Amino acid sequence: MTTKPLPIITDDNREYWDYCQKHELRMQRCRDCGHLRFPVSFLCPKCHSTAADWERLSGRGKVYSYVVYRMPYHPAYQDDIPYVVAFIDLAEGPRMESNLTGIAPEDIKVGLPVELYFDDVNEGISLPKFRPAAKEA
Repeated sequence: MTTKPLPIITDDNREYWDYCQKHELRMQRCRDCGHLRFPVSFLCPKCHSTAADWERLSGRGKVYSYVVYRMPYHPAYQDDIPYVVAFIDLAEGPRMESNLTGIAPEDIKVGLPVELYFDDVNEGISLPKFRPAAKEA
């Protein structure tokens, strides 16, 4: 059985993955300039400060762009075909790449409102993924 590739956890990104395991999407906010950054970095790309706090995000956003995979790039994804990888513009500003599930590929549109959920792939890794946002009453 082929297993799917998992994130490589390092000292630099461990805190991000620890929050994901708790089902919390958190990103670093620079203490000096206020920039909310992603991906995780030891240095703010705007002001080069090393000071940051972890801010909890809503997990809501909109599809910026996406691709539908109809052939697996890795044998472990064969049973997932077709699957969608999307760039999500989060409500708080950063853009992140993730899987988009719960919708037929032909129904996806740029600007589609989405919400976060976590896929607990094993005891140590919970992957942030997105699905169409629930309709508000």
